[in-house]
Amino acid sequence: MADPADLAPEERQGEQQPAPPQPRAEGAGPRLPLEALQESLGYRFQNEDLLRNALTHKSYLHAVPDAPGGSNERLEFLGDSVLGFIVSTDLFLANPDTAEGQLTTWRGALVRLTTLAKVAEPLELGEYMFMSKGEESAGGRARGTNLGRAVEALLGAVYLDGGMDAARSVWHAILGESGLEHIEQTLAADYKTQLQQYTQATMHVTPSYRLVDTSGPDHAKLFRVAVLAGDRELAKGMGTNKQSAEQAAAEAALQLLHEEATAAGEVQ
Repeated sequence: MADPADLAPEERQGEQQPAPPQPRAEGAGPRLPLEALQESLGYRFQNEDLLRNALTHKSYLHAVPDAPGGSNERLEFLGDSVLGFIVSTDLFLANPDTAEGQLTTWRGALVRLTTLAKVAEPLELGEYMFMSKGEESAGGRARGTNLGRAVEALLGAVYLDGGMDAARSVWHAILGESGLEHIEQTLAADYKTQLQQYTQATMHVTPSYRLVDTSGPDHAKLFRVAVLAGDRELAKGMGTNKQSAEQAAAEAALQLLHEEATAAGEVQ
């Protein structure tokens, strides 16, 4: 009998041929040195493997399956709880007269991935991440969900490396001035959302906003806006632009409606 290896290809058609090797995805490492990120955070890792792990997108494992520590998903899980504790503590201490429901709403607004991605923009966090070439070419270094999850993973890594005080310090470093400004805008914008939810539930109307007047020189204008529920004017607010004036009006309207509900015995 002839050795199968000596047969011509057409004589071996019935024999199962090995599949050709598939090209493996390429990995894309950081564009910036991790040392620079540690300097920006004001924290130096004792175990830099934790930092690398926090910055490893799951797509990187398709390119480098044996990457130490795997993807950042487990650290993201831990960091979500660490961040929630830090933000809850900050809100509790900074707002001693605010009710639990409002604090919960604010915390939810602050820990959203979109908020985390926004406050982390100055860090250029995406430039430090490990991901596949495909994820990188698809805009992965700027994708909000990637950045928000990296913030959570980073806080989880800092917590494991240096404890809760270190994680709190890094979170405040991530915020910086621009981050605090964005959070203030996020919280202020939430007044409009709360007012809409309240008026739709109790009055079955959606609030509307009307520009009342403007004042001041062109370089320092003030806008006054009224908020209405149907035909009823609830409150007015002022701001340096229409959006901030609407937010101020919504906040004042919520305060008025809460006081009315309390006086009517609807709120204990």
